[in-house]
Amino acid sequence: MKYISTRGDDTPRGFSEILLEGLAPDGGLYLPTHYPKVDAAVLSRWRGLSYAELAFEILSLYIDDIPAADLKRLVSQTYTEQVFGTREIVPLKRLEPGLYLEALSNGPTLAFKDMAMQLLGALFEYELARRGQTLNILGATSGDTGSAAEYAMRGKKGVSVFMLSPQGRMSPFQQAQMFSLQDANIHNIAIEGVFDDCQDIVKAVSNDLDFKRRWKIGTVNSINWARLLAQVVYYFAGYFQATTTNDERVSFAVPSGNFGNICAGHVARMMGLPIHRLVLATNENNVLDEFFRTGTYRVRGAAETHETSSPSMDISKASNFERFVFDLLERDAARTRALFHDEIGRKGAFTLAPAEFARIPRYGFVSGTSSHADRLAIIRDTARRCGTVIDTHTADGLKVAREHLDPGVTMIVLETALPAKFSATIVEALGREPERPAALSGIEQLPKRFKVMPVDTQAVKDYIAQNG
Repeated sequence: MKYISTRGDDTPRGFSEILLEGLAPDGGLYLPTHYPKVDAAVLSRWRGLSYAELAFEILSLYIDDIPAADLKRLVSQTYTEQVFGTREIVPLKRLEPGLYLEALSNGPTLAFKDMAMQLLGALFEYELARRGQTLNILGATSGDTGSAAEYAMRGKKGVSVFMLSPQGRMSPFQQAQMFSLQDANIHNIAIEGVFDDCQDIVKAVSNDLDFKRRWKIGTVNSINWARLLAQVVYYFAGYFQATTTNDERVSFAVPSGNFGNICAGHVARMMGLPIHRLVLATNENNVLDEFFRTGTYRVRGAAETHETSSPSMDISKASNFERFVFDLLERDAARTRALFHDEIGRKGAFTLAPAEFARIPRYGFVSGTSSHADRLAIIRDTARRCGTVIDTHTADGLKVAREHLDPGVTMIVLETALPAKFSATIVEALGREPERPAALSGIEQLPKRFKVMPVDTQAVKDYIAQNG
């Protein structure tokens, strides 16, 4: 299996080569040359596997330059009951007939990002040791990616993490999870701006190829293909739990900001998993909902980016979105580059041609948006009727899921975090604090270690050079 760029660099690269990189040299994102197809016989064979066994089977289709025995060991050491709390790893919870939550938030940082990041940490350490190299990971986070990356990489040999976050725009719990880490290889940088400023700095540094190579810069953001690939597994795992035969179809509702989580669902569907609908849910920052309704993708500026009670989705530029558009455009790299490099760069927006927009239904996407009032109502209703407390992002997903229920088709809402991470809104909705794991009690009071910086790419480069 080889990988190419969405913007036309068709130099075939192996998985291990792109594992340690972020953007392709031409500024595009990596995708496999093709999606392996999974037929009914394979689905039947996979149906009875454990999560780790299923992950190995799926990853093996895309990774052929790591010995199978080594890959199997890394996967089996990652997806354990000790780390994720249950034997199923991602158990389904029935809310009502035909409507389920898939629990993705039982990992160390209580967010779905752990599902991929824990494996990514193991893969990085393995590949760096194999090469005798070191890596400086540069990332941007609106809340959950940062802590998941840091907990996955802390103490790992040969890896340092430089994580940018928007100062004052994460929940106190999210901030404490990151800033309280004292490991020498973890560096938190609070940027005096919004998430998109952080993301723009990461892309600017990644596009400086000389600096990137000199300081061995890698990424763990959703632009990293390995991370997205690991997320494909839980779509298959959710499907197998929700169905008894392979001729059943299900829909997945996914809260989406950077488009990484739902893009993994797109990959699973392209492979042949019987997915009826991919239901994309946004908050007040509805860039992606606008695209799926109108065909126009318009990046918002910082002044237009709303600060909401589902902050991990306060994103106006979906960095992973280009992968889907590349497929939608029937893998026309020149057209993809024209849209994302030329038109976004010049106008901050693009609009699909009518024929291009007309292709969207064949990929199964529908979308919707949610507000703070919607979140409060959904959290209250779900607690009252189902006895389940959900976080704010999952509430966005559930609200939009209910708008796209189809008779006879099971709907699975991907849970994105535990409610403990967003306690202020839970208190507003329910009048009580959400439960939190005992190990994380009082985390906000722990000493914090971080550096405040302006929106300045050069300042970040200098800091990496001094500390990398």
